[in-house]
Amino acid sequence: RSFAQSLLRFLGFIFWATAAVQAFGGVLMILMFNNYRYLFQESYLSLPGWLALATALILLPTGVLAISISVKCSRKKQGTLMYLLLLLLCLEMSSAALARSYCIRTASQLESAMGYLVHQHNWTCSQDPGNSAVDVMQRKMQCCGVHNYTDWLQAPSSSWYHPACVPESCCKEKHSHCRGDLGHVEQLSEQGCLKKLEDKLCFAMMYVFWCCTLLSILELLAGVSNGILMRHQPFHDLSIL
Repeated sequence: RSFAQSLLRFLGFIFWATAAVQAFGGVLMILMFNNYRYLFQESYLSLPGWLALATALILLPTGVLAISISVKCSRKKQGTLMYLLLLLLCLEMSSAALARSYCIRTASQLESAMGYLVHQHNWTCSQDPGNSAVDVMQRKMQCCGVHNYTDWLQAPSSSWYHPACVPESCCKEKHSHCRGDLGHVEQLSEQGCLKKLEDKLCFAMMYVFWCCTLLSILELLAGVSNGILMRHQPFHDLSIL
């Protein structure tokens, strides 16, 4: 019993700390999909992030209850803690499963969506930096095309108007005088946007996945510890249920 009390107290403090970690993961995923929502048709891809935020909010009172029960057992508190742990377990397993599946699904969607944007984009070999979604993405992520700069040479608009250049947003930041001229390929970003964006999205989703998985294990330990304490103070009636 003393070990269960000590473990429950320790897990209570851990729940407080992991609430911030979980909230960070949820916000990261929500912002990531909001920033690149023009690449996705589904609006529910940020759902694991919202579930992670809900989990973070519930972790705070759960930590308070765990610490309180470890100091002084209460039937109502023990029952409430069990309900909260069960709710958290459902939320986290759902969030982890969705994050894992979305990480696999978004790869094919990203390639087709980015290929369409490159195909439809019009630009000229000028000093106009461009403010389209493709230009903003390339400038922000320091990338060029879907896989590399040659994707722009295959775009229909490049055949007649500007066969010897790519959008200026493909230029590296350190080359301020770059205008997308293919005669100076070393001034262009080597890596395509697809790989960089896939890595960013999968990092956010796998972050949420592993946080939820580890938290589920800790909550099972908290449930077992609470169950041990409940055995030493059995319920005389079922009204609390």
